[in-house]
Amino acid sequence: MTEGMLAIGDAPLRLEAIRRVAAGGMAVALAPPARDRMAAARAVVDRHLAEGRAVYGLTRGLGGQAQLTLPTETLAEFSRLTVLGRAHSVGPRLSRSAVRAAMLVRANGLAQGGAGVRPELAEFLIALLNAGVHPEIPRIGSIGASDLCQLAHLGLTVIGDGDAEFRGDRMPAGEALRRAGLAPFALAPKEGLALCSANSATAGRGALALARARDLFLLANLAAALSMEGFRANLSPLDPRVAAARPQPGQVETAQLLRQLLAGSALERPDAARRLQDPLSFRCVSQVHGSLRAALAGAVAALQAELDGAGDNPLVLAADDAILSNGNFHTPALALGFDMAALGLAQAANLAVNRVARLMSGRFTDLPDRLTRELPPAAGLAPLMKTAEALAAEIRHSANPVAADQRASADGIEDDTTNAPLAVAKFETAIERFGLLVAIELLVAAEAVDHAKPARLGTGPAIAQRSLREIVAPLDTDRPLGADVERIAERLIDSGRLGEELRALDIATGLD
Repeated sequence: MTEGMLAIGDAPLRLEAIRRVAAGGMAVALAPPARDRMAAARAVVDRHLAEGRAVYGLTRGLGGQAQLTLPTETLAEFSRLTVLGRAHSVGPRLSRSAVRAAMLVRANGLAQGGAGVRPELAEFLIALLNAGVHPEIPRIGSIGASDLCQLAHLGLTVIGDGDAEFRGDRMPAGEALRRAGLAPFALAPKEGLALCSANSATAGRGALALARARDLFLLANLAAALSMEGFRANLSPLDPRVAAARPQPGQVETAQLLRQLLAGSALERPDAARRLQDPLSFRCVSQVHGSLRAALAGAVAALQAELDGAGDNPLVLAADDAILSNGNFHTPALALGFDMAALGLAQAANLAVNRVARLMSGRFTDLPDRLTRELPPAAGLAPLMKTAEALAAEIRHSANPVAADQRASADGIEDDTTNAPLAVAKFETAIERFGLLVAIELLVAAEAVDHAKPARLGTGPAIAQRSLREIVAPLDTDRPLGADVERIAERLIDSGRLGEELRALDIATGLD
């Protein structure tokens, strides 16, 4: 059931709105100013058509055929053939949520007016969203110079071709439209190219991944704070004077977030720390998590320009009665942003693994080795380190940059690529693994807290400890822990429960 209505085309399209629409929790409409803007841009296209002006993808061909003049009577059919001739993606299909995000992002892009399509086309995409008709879009087929081959599959459903999903069933798109009470859309000149020539599949997936990353950033700091409680960490590295002395991007904000989480903790007493100086995995959380925060903010900035901008080629400028060839479809900033965000995750993951290892070492904590209540040969939590290391290794692998791995295509006309879709895909993998790693740190830190018995937990760690112990029992004897980790990930992290409790106390990342 949907709640509320999102009017697109007249305000920035935010991550949370995309996530809600992608999950089916919000209906969509075209804002009236956007409709007027699109109509004005379409009038420019129609004038250029009537005057026979040379316009790429309108009266001239595409790619290597850009110099080819198209007969006027073939232009509408050319628009349809543009879709049919480019639906070449392969491989596993995008998830329903990713498809819905792509549809929303493309509708919002069309609403900016730069595509020069009729308002009815954006409204048809919105009708598909609201009716729950979801094109089948294969994952592989874009190199980051517009998601041409992927979005052509979206175009297939628009014209009643290809396959789509409707109410859980896969079927021919024409049948899905019929069941939803819709008819195939007849494309006008330029509209086939406008559907395909954009980065909406990449941007939609990126938006969902960054929305999750924003949530996990908060919980990664919560897990670190809970570890500090169990470790009896020295909080002097979080002193605001420390961050102010060398304010690297994100460090000041992250130190402040950690102080909010630890507010009220017994660790705030001058003599509370176990030692004068802790290992780097505890001492440098604000620096490492701060760099992750800055990387995520950079990716959000690059993505926001993609979500709200007009990446169309050619670009219609209604105020100037002009249609200009351009390169706004190219996504180097998006690729770099997600490469950097994945590297930031890898740094934070390494730190988390090391904190978990230190918590299991009695030499560092004065707590039982392996955090077990049993005598040898009980394993305690020690074997869980292998899983934590495996997750961190996969995150590091996903952090290998791809933005510089470029190739040429289209007979040398498109002689640069960005690999933004691959950058987003590997970031998706890193985020999924990072969520499980945060769950492991929460589990181990909660066990350390049980042993350490702090006099008073900070605000955030108290919430985490209580919530975790409601679903996972202390480790009284060896037992399988994989299910416990997945239960924490599902019920406390993926559900949004912990994040909601923290935000209710005005504890947030500031990445919104």
